[in-house]
Amino acid sequence: MYALVGLGNPGSRYAQTRHNAGFLVVDELARRWQVDYRPGKGSYVYARAAERDALLVKPTTYMNNSGLAVRHLVDYYKVELDRLMLIYDDLDLPFPALRLRKLGGAGTHRGMQSVLQHLGVETFPRLRVAIGGRQGNLPSEVYVLKSYSREEQQVLGEQVDRAADAVEYWLRNGIDQAMNRFNATITGPQKEE
Repeated sequence: MYALVGLGNPGSRYAQTRHNAGFLVVDELARRWQVDYRPGKGSYVYARAAERDALLVKPTTYMNNSGLAVRHLVDYYKVELDRLMLIYDDLDLPFPALRLRKLGGAGTHRGMQSVLQHLGVETFPRLRVAIGGRQGNLPSEVYVLKSYSREEQQVLGEQVDRAADAVEYWLRNGIDQAMNRFNATITGPQKEE
């Protein structure tokens, strides 16, 4: 089974903030796959896409404790780590880039720090959804919890679509081919014909 985990904060207050980029991507996949969320056994909601043997997951722990939900999910569903995809915002990449990776550290992202702490390994795929480049003098913890600007909102739908495309491509073709295809440019590849 695959587990596609979007990181973010629950509740309407945070719904359209930059820190919820991971939620936006799994929500797009849920829309495409026509599946609905339900409460999980742990601190998360999930939607099951049986024909893809995949779970779409949104932790309800708030960002900084995301590792609690991910650890429970991996243990409960016996998810192999090469079938776990973490999707989260990245302040170090310029909006609207995407970056797939096979493994790596968390950098300054507290949600990923929590995930790495609870899993004890860095060897699982992740999709970093760029939110950086427009921060100015705002402290990071303030910037990530602000809504996207009007200018960003004009491009956000395309970024989320590309991110969902990247996850679907990974499911079909594996991480190496997905990295080759979607890490190439900031604007990303054209849709497959």
